[in-house]
Amino acid sequence: MTATTFVDPYAVELEAAELSKEQLKRVLPAQPELYADSETYSREILGEAFYVHLNLVAEGLRGDIPPFGPAPKQSKSIVDTDEKMWVGTYIYFNRSPLTALLLCLGIPIYVKFHFEGQGFSAVEKDVVVSIKSRENQFSYWVGTKVSPQEIGLTPGLYMVSATSQIGPMTHKCGQFVFGNGNIGERRLQVADQPFTDADD
Repeated sequence: MTATTFVDPYAVELEAAELSKEQLKRVLPAQPELYADSETYSREILGEAFYVHLNLVAEGLRGDIPPFGPAPKQSKSIVDTDEKMWVGTYIYFNRSPLTALLLCLGIPIYVKFHFEGQGFSAVEKDVVVSIKSRENQFSYWVGTKVSPQEIGLTPGLYMVSATSQIGPMTHKCGQFVFGNGNIGERRLQVADQPFTDADD
């Protein structure tokens, strides 16, 4: 009778595995820090988040009123003291996942409009307009409809510009200013003209 030797397959696999570890130690030493040109890594995994200002608006709404109104091409930029006017700007955010997340959180968007007087009795005034971002909305109009006298503008020539600030939020995790921007500038003349509110 021939003796039969029992071979435990699990023990064979374990031994082979141990041998492989020893071989790897000799062939592949611990990897050092890499500083070579061939080293690669990823950056900006979360993507960019940015915004731009476009089309600063500072114009009257009364329009040309003959025979006293200014020329049609000038009518929007020559505003009566009690004439309603639009002051605003468009803000566009890029469409990245990170931007979409931030906008979904309802971040405050502040725009301060600066009126810098250039002569006569012109003064310097700032007007602040704020809104909150909305989910899946990447473009915003930030502006207001006012008259020069409502914001304290006296007759004279004004240079109009705007600065913006995104954030901070009221939530404890959002106490950051996420961005600042600016746009400029428009010329606006405020004049005390012989018109009435009925002409608006």
